[in-house]
Order: sequence, then C-alpha cells, then structure tokens
Amino acid sequence: MEREGEEEKKKEGSYRYWVREATSDAAPPPLPQKLTNNDVVAPNAPALGSLWNQAGTWEEKNLTKWATDRLKVSSFRAAAISGLFAVFSSGKAEIVDVNRCVGDAFLVTVRNKKRVGYTYELSLKVQGEWSFEEDMKKVKGSLDIPEFSFGELDDLEVDVKVSDDKELSQQLKQRIRLDLKQFLEPIRLKLGQFEQELKDR
Repeated sequence: MEREGEEEKKKEGSYRYWVREATSDAAPPPLPQKLTNNDVVAPNAPALGSLWNQAGTWEEKNLTKWATDRLKVSSFRAAAISGLFAVFSSGKAEIVDVNRCVGDAFLVTVRNKKRVGYTYELSLKVQGEWSFEEDMKKVKGSLDIPEFSFGELDDLEVDVKVSDDKELSQQLKQRIRLDLKQFLEPIRLKLGQFEQELKDR
C-alpha cells in the first residue's frame, strides 16, 4: 500500500510535456472569428504623439524656433503688441525691441501626456523721456532678464541698465531705474501668455 501511495505522488508531481499527437482530453484548436463593426472599439481620445507613436510613449519635440520667434516678434515688439508702455510721475517709456533672446523650448509626450518646458534669457530695448529741471531728457536703456523657466515666473527678476549719458545726473538715473522696474509686472503677464500658448501647442 505504501508503495502504491508513493507511485501516485510521483504521478502527481511528474513533469508535463508537449506532444505532437492530440489526445482525447485535449482542448479543441481555436477557430478564427470575423469581427464586425460593433466589435471594433474606437479609442476614447486621440493619441498625442506622432503617427509612429500612437501608444504615446516617450517623444520629445524641439519648439525652440517657435518659442524664440514668438518672444522676439510677437510678445514685446511695439509694432506687434502695444501694451508694454508705461507712464511715470516724471516720465514715460516703452519697450521697442528685443536685443537678445537666447534659450530653448521643448514638448515631451510621456505615456500620452504632454509636458512642456523652456529656459530663456532676454534683453529688452527701452526708450523714453523724463522731465528734469524743466527739461525733457531722452533716455535709452535695457531691461535684462537673466533667466526664466517654465513655472517659475513668480521669481522673475529684471536688471535695469540706463545708457551712459553725461547729461543725466546720478539722481535722475536712480529715479529712471526705479521707474523702469515697474515694467516687471507687465513683462511677467506677457511671459505668462507665452507660457500658456506653449502649453496649448
């Protein structure tokens, strides 16, 4: 009896292997079945990636040219946007051009979700005039933004530079610098619009 029990255990724990011949207790082979239009389920949302990347796995797209052109041409040029003009207690000024625009921007698709990012440096050309001792003094300068990145516009800083004009006293230059610092908030708003446009691409 013990020997018969051991043989039964061996049978239960024995290896299984494939055989070429079908046995009577084998499962029937699968049969092909034609699908109807009702069986085909359309995806809930279109894939965000390229045609070759319908699964929405990792894909990176360079948006530097678009972003640089957008910053240089549309966001600050007076001919395109007339909003960046300021009037102060003793003068007025406007941003007339972009002296320098360096950086990069990108769009990454990860698991069918979009993520955008950028890092830029800007130098904006400013012109204006201030009254000093009953005379109007024309002033040129620049607003330099050393670095700004996606999602960090609250930390934006502007470095004001006034042209080295001997007719301008140090007192007047200091007043002009303080006045031009008021461009910070309008610039922040413009960059916020730029950031939103980048996200919507």
